Amino acid sequence: MSSSDLDALLRVTSSTYRGVRPPAIAFGAYDGAVGRLVLAVTGKGIAACSFEAENDVFELISRHMGDSIGPDPRRLDPVRRELDAYFSGRLRAFATPVDLTLATPFARTVLQKTMAVPYGTTTTLEEIGESIGRPRALRAIGNALASNPVCVIAPCHRVVRADGSLGDYAGGAAAKQHLLNVERRVSAGS
Repeated sequence: MSSSDLDALLRVTSSTYRGVRPPAIAFGAYDGAVGRLVLAVTGKGIAACSFEAENDVFELISRHMGDSIGPDPRRLDPVRRELDAYFSGRLRAFATPVDLTLATPFARTVLQKTMAVPYGTTTTLEEIGESIGRPRALRAIGNALASNPVCVIAPCHRVVRADGSLGDYAGGAAAKQHLLNVERRVSAGS
């Protein structure tokens, strides 16, 4: 962890965290091929892998999950190693459990469907709608994907428009294209 990461973490650490024991929610960042991802890990798994600003993610987590939030490399580093392996093409499926506490019940259903989309392939909003029995709920499905708290790990980047174009992505079009390219390149090489 760089000193700037540590400074950022300490700046947003909850006032109730004093370092006496590990925080209930480990909070930090990962700088990778698609930019900075803000991470949060709970006892259930990874709850945030987000392109949003650190302060925004911190506020969301403290509002919905608790205020014992702080740096804990022991829990963050395994996620960082998996992200490194994913971006280098050595990892196709994340082993870290996912905690979808920050997602609505409908969004959880949608995100679980994205986690079933095979590595190196894509699906569409329409296909997800059909698979969950809500073929006309395309806007709601799009909103669920847009609010994905665990980008990359719950691979909403694998959802494209019906015409094959990229569509929107929290990390931007270049990040989405990069993720799809990594997966296609690795899939083509196997």
